[in-house]
Amino acid sequence: MTELKIDEIQKIIPHRYPMLLIDRVIDLVPGKKAEAIHCVSFSEAFVQASSDTDPVFPSPLIVEAMAQTGAVALLKTPDFAGKTAYFGGIQKAVFKGQARPGDQLLLKTELTKIRRNIGVGQGVALVNNQVIAEAELTFMIG
Repeated sequence: MTELKIDEIQKIIPHRYPMLLIDRVIDLVPGKKAEAIHCVSFSEAFVQASSDTDPVFPSPLIVEAMAQTGAVALLKTPDFAGKTAYFGGIQKAVFKGQARPGDQLLLKTELTKIRRNIGVGQGVALVNNQVIAEAELTFMIG
């Protein structure tokens, strides 16, 4: 099991505040899977803008966080180290719940196929051990 702190994540993917949506990688098997954490806070502009009465972390950003998690798993392989992973597509996205301020969002992305410069992965997002989102993600390596 490999863990990565924020400074190590920033060496792998180009995202920076406010679009760096993973705070820590808690498990990593390069080329296979990654698990990451995002701590949802009311101080995030995305959360504040969502609603005056029921603020949530926006669902599209949950998918982006799953993609960033998968990008770390992909870019930690020797073949793709130092390259950039771009979002190639989203298939079969399903939203079953919300992440609210104070929640710890657990992101799990398993890479299911890698061919040349294209990767496919299955992402899952959980809050309190409950699945709140799932999606199939496609990555393009540049």
